[in-house]
Formats: sequence, structure tokens, C-alpha cells
Amino acid sequence: MQGVIRSGILRCPNGVFMEQTPLVHQTISFKPVPRPYPSNRCLPCVCGRALARKRERVKMSGTSSLLQSWQIPSTKLLFRISKISKGLILPSGREPYTSLCFSKTIQTAAYKIVKGSYLPAAQVMQQDKAPANAQTEPKTVGAFQKLPMVMPSVDILYSAIRKAKRLSPTRGITNAAKRERNRGAKQLDALMKELAVPLRDYLENFPNKRYLHAYERSLIELTLGDGNYEKVLAKVNALKKKVVSVGKEYASLCAKSLSKREAEERLAEGMNKLEEVFKLEGKAVDELLDIAKTLRAMPVVDLETPTLCLVGAPNVGKSSLVRILSTGKPEVCNYPFTTRGILMGHIVLNYQHFQVTDTPGLLKRHDEDRNNLEKLTLAVLSHLPAAILYVHDLSGECGMSPFDQFFIYREMRERFGEHLWLDVVSKCDLLGDSPVVFSTEDHSSDHHHLEVERYRRVGPDGAIRVSVMSNSGLTELKSQVHDLLVSQGGKIRSQGNNQEQG
Repeated sequence: MQGVIRSGILRCPNGVFMEQTPLVHQTISFKPVPRPYPSNRCLPCVCGRALARKRERVKMSGTSSLLQSWQIPSTKLLFRISKISKGLILPSGREPYTSLCFSKTIQTAAYKIVKGSYLPAAQVMQQDKAPANAQTEPKTVGAFQKLPMVMPSVDILYSAIRKAKRLSPTRGITNAAKRERNRGAKQLDALMKELAVPLRDYLENFPNKRYLHAYERSLIELTLGDGNYEKVLAKVNALKKKVVSVGKEYASLCAKSLSKREAEERLAEGMNKLEEVFKLEGKAVDELLDIAKTLRAMPVVDLETPTLCLVGAPNVGKSSLVRILSTGKPEVCNYPFTTRGILMGHIVLNYQHFQVTDTPGLLKRHDEDRNNLEKLTLAVLSHLPAAILYVHDLSGECGMSPFDQFFIYREMRERFGEHLWLDVVSKCDLLGDSPVVFSTEDHSSDHHHLEVERYRRVGPDGAIRVSVMSNSGLTELKSQVHDLLVSQGGKIRSQGNNQEQG
């Protein structure tokens, strides 16, 4: 038989009343038992509101405060309120027993530890789901100069073997088998650590490409090849894991040896196995060494210093002008793509310091058809705040017709028009009275005939004519370059102030 709760009071079918807590539902069932009490007594009826007020007045401490935050009565209060009084009159042959169920939903909050602080899990998940483009772009370059010094794999291996073999067993071990087990386990563990620790340091100190400046990311991709940087680091990581696995395996076998001879055999096997693994897969360390040398040799660019970038077709005289304008000494030869990378020079005028960048030449073709040298030039223009000195050769000595140079120039001007710009016509001492026309020029799709003809004769509007051989126009060029770099410095400062205010 079951009772019915109404307004916090339990009423049994035969008229017996029992007090009930409003927040806890009790289902009272009755079993036949001997009648313990006289039938003329009953439990005093208690109002649900009175119990609620009484419960609010109770002060809970310790774990009861948590129950109070969940709006659940404490254990002491729960059993005191729901306890059946001694004067309870029960029907004949019935025994009460209760089953409790909470009617309130328990609200919990999950937290995660982030950098030593507790943060709500929902907030951490929102941060993890943030798009990759929401990450702030690094404002500085120079990560390549902080790369660790990588040792050749052979040096790491033999240095580790020498240090491991110097270890002796722990003092005080008199049993020969135990002493040999101890020595073998210690030497194998030491060899494993001497091989794995340098690899771990390399992995920790070589930067993740995602966190580099866009200019440095482009240098890695275009200089080393797309994906090669990550592949080499993955090989080094795999080698580290294998060394640790093999070292722990043989150290454990050596420690479990039953005799001195068996311990010596396990030690020799472990040493040979670790040496074999490192020799076989240690080429990854040598590849990482080559990568470190290549990246460390990359020119250092200061983003706060005004930079002049020389751009143009191959063999138009960019490197010769870099030698004239700055301290840079790029190679100068009479064939295309002499410059096979980004070369830096410096200018000091009136106690002001500037940078000059020589870039590989550009050909007339679509971006997807360009080689990595051309892409280096586009990366510099895309990611560095540089002023552009565009060099033209209308004499035809560079091997590219003025017709093709015009279309390359027009494309670059449209794409990077926001940069400060200065045009220079080089080799003016070789220019004749009539413009140079190549027989291979295709005029079938030429809709800019007048512009092309004007470009053949004098070059772009406002271009400076110079000649390195006769020193013609070099003084004017230096003055114009200085004014251009001063303007570039003001532009960099204004952009920095706008970012700070924003």
C-alpha cells in the first residue's frame, strides 16, 4: 500500500498522517508486522510552509553548504525532519519504510587548468575552436638566428657511447650478478638519454612554422621545398621515440638477468642495437643540420627599419645598383638569375640607417608557373614593408624585350601599388636613337600599343636614367632613394601608431 502527498503532508488511506519535507519525495510502503503501538495515538500534522521556513533558518557549514547551494537539505536536517516520532500510530500489522528521490536537478560546472589557472571548460573549448586566422601575426622576425647548434649524428653517437661506458655499478653491491645487472642497466639507460636528450632539445627549439612571421614561412617553403621542414622534424621525432623504446627494453632485460654472463650479453646486445638504430636513422639529424645552416644564413630583416627592394626582370642591373647604393656585394654576372636568393645591403646617410634588398628576376608568366626564385621576390613584396625600386633595361642586353618587361611591370604595379615606388632605367649609355624591337614579340593581343611604344623609348613616366659604367644619373638616384626611404620610415611609424591606437 502507498500513501499520497498533498501540500507537504502524507495522508495514508486509513487516515494516518506523517510529516514530509517539500524537497524530498518519500514513498511510504507498508508491510504486515505486529502492531507496536496503541491505535488511539497519531503523529501531529506539520505544515509544509512551516518546515520550509524552518529549513531556511538552519545554518549549514562544511559539506552542508554545498547541499545548500543545490537547495537540498543537509543529512542531519533531512533525517531529523523525516524521522518518525515515537507517538506514531500505525495500522495493525504494518511497518513503514522509506525510499528517497531528489526532485532538484544538480547543476555542476567543469573547469580546466590552463597555465596554472582554473578556467571554465566552455570558455576553453571556445578558445580551441577559434579559427586559425584569428591568431595574431608575429610582429618580429629573426627566428632563424635563434636556432640551436645541431651536432652531426656521428658525433652525438660516439660521444654518448663514451659517456655511457664510463659509468660503474653502484657501490656496496657484493653479489657479482647483481653488480653486473646494475652496471648494465645504468649504462643502457645513460646511452638512451645521451642520444634522446639532444634530439628532444632540437625538436623543442626548432620553431613551429605556424608561429613564424609570414615572410619567414615563405622563406622555409621556397628555400627548403614545401613540406620538407616538417618531414625532417618528424623523422627526428620518430628516431627519438625509437631510441627511448629500445633503450628501455634492453635496460629492463638487463635488470632481469639471472646471471652475470647473461647481464653482460644483454648489455652488449643493447649497446649494439642502439648504435645500429642511430646509424640507420641518424641521417635525419644530418638533414636537420643542413636545414639549420641554410636558415641561419638567411638575411636578417628589421621590420622597423625602412627597406628598399630592387625588382625587375633578370639581368637588368639590379645587383650593380645594390653595390652602388649600399654595402651589399651581390654577384654580378652577364647571365640571368645570377641572384639566387634574397641578398641584403645597408645604407647609412646622415646618421640614418636603411636596408637594401636584392631579389631574383621576374619573368613574364602566371604565378603558378613561376619558379621558387621568382616566388621569393613576390614573398618579399607581399610580407615586408618595403619601398620598391623597379629597374628597367630598354637596351635589350638583358635578354628580355621591352615589350615583355612592360607587361611584367604593369602587373607588379597593379599588384603592389600600395608600396612607395621609384622607377629606374639602367644601361642608358647603351640606348640608341631608335627603340629596340625583338622579332619574337607577339602583337596579336596587344591592346596597349601606344603605351608600349612610349615605354620602348623613355620607359615609365618619371623614371631616372642611370648608367653604372659612365656614372650617369647616380647622384640623382642616390638623392631620390634617400627621400624615398625617409618617406618609407614615416609610413612605418604611422602604421605602428595606428596599430597601438587600434
